Amino acid sequence: MELDDPAAIARQLAELKVEHRDLDLAIERLSGDAAADELTVKRLKKRKLWLKDCIARLESALIPDEPA
Repeated sequence: MELDDPAAIARQLAELKVEHRDLDLAIERLSGDAAADELTVKRLKKRKLWLKDCIARLESALIPDEPA
């Protein structure tokens, strides 16, 4: 991925946000299910946190550097 291309960053950011939202819904569904595997829920939560970090890095990359 080109980190210099704002359009590519914006597309990647949108994809990550959709995946993050989908994981949030999946975790919510599994948490309400008594038969849900705890390990699966933990892995989904870990993935969700990783996505959050990626989103924060990409959002930071979209902010232009200001000269000192």
